Amino acid sequence: MAAGGYPPAVVLKTLSAKVLGTAAGVVDRAFVSALEIRNKRERARAVAVPHAERVRLLGEIARAYGRPEHFEQREAFFPTPPAISPRRRLVRALEGRHHADGGVFDLTWPSRYTPWGSGVRDRYLARTRNQTAHARVYLAGPPRPAILLIHGYMGGHWALGELEWPISWFFRRGLDVVIPLLPFHALRGEGGAPPWPGSDPRITNEGFRQAIHDLRGLMAWMVARGAPLVGAMGMSLGGYTTALLATIEEGLGFAAPMIPLASIADFAKEQGRLGDREDAAEQHAALERANWVVSPLARPCLVPAGRVVVIAADRDRVTPRAHAERIGAHFGAPIVTIPGGHLLQIGRGGGFRAVAAMLEREGIIAPRARRRSPPA
Repeated sequence: MAAGGYPPAVVLKTLSAKVLGTAAGVVDRAFVSALEIRNKRERARAVAVPHAERVRLLGEIARAYGRPEHFEQREAFFPTPPAISPRRRLVRALEGRHHADGGVFDLTWPSRYTPWGSGVRDRYLARTRNQTAHARVYLAGPPRPAILLIHGYMGGHWALGELEWPISWFFRRGLDVVIPLLPFHALRGEGGAPPWPGSDPRITNEGFRQAIHDLRGLMAWMVARGAPLVGAMGMSLGGYTTALLATIEEGLGFAAPMIPLASIADFAKEQGRLGDREDAAEQHAALERANWVVSPLARPCLVPAGRVVVIAADRDRVTPRAHAERIGAHFGAPIVTIPGGHLLQIGRGGGFRAVAAMLEREGIIAPRARRRSPPA
């Protein structure tokens, strides 16, 4: 027996968990530092604006975007998008699936998004690659319930997405899988760091508005194809987007924000982007108001509480647990905690199993007596 009366295997497992947990935090901090370096020029321009002027500008944005009707009527700021007719290209067949309509397909369609704010319209639309929407879909053939898997910041590359998500596991559990690309990412980007979310809150607002526009169009296409239900799960920036979608789209079947961002202002404050100590609180409040129109905390969740689960990572240093707690409290949803970090997602299979358990309980997928676990 080892010290404390525990078997050696238990002690080793505990030590390994502690070491890996510490490593997860280190990896997250390194990632945040890399983002700071990558966005140094953009941040310098924002910080160069005097505090009083910055607060004034944020106030103007809050008044422009934060009209009462944007919160009282969902369609006022998030209108229902037009129906889409994606061009479909077969990537490969799915092993063991021979249905004519089954396989892995890449979808493309015009986003047809028009920015709400005239002051950023030309600059926003100048990024022409962003005006084409993309998604990769994994279809069994006959329509089934579907899950949107929404990537995080600087994500959206197909090969990485197939490593990031347990696609085969979800597919075997009875779900068609859809991986949409967020605005300005991967094939929708033009190289370098995506400009959204960025230092200009107007671009942040427009980017989330376009993300919801494109996701709702994709959902409607899946439903028109015959999917009885479409839900969403997203990581980090994708977790924020998932939570926002749950407050806008009443047809969303379930929602699972994972290691989610909950507040742009909170993130900016945590990363030291809001001036010195005396100014930070005022700038934080002003930035929260400027982005409130696209906050997942600004409107009630439209998905029944029993169909929402929020997943947090214990050692997350990018979007700490407090972000998941804000969303969970607002939605009245349970929080499942995995032991790893934001990037080094130790124990992440527990989060995916929690989603499957919720879907089983709600009768969306069939229960399995013997489950094959998703990747750890």
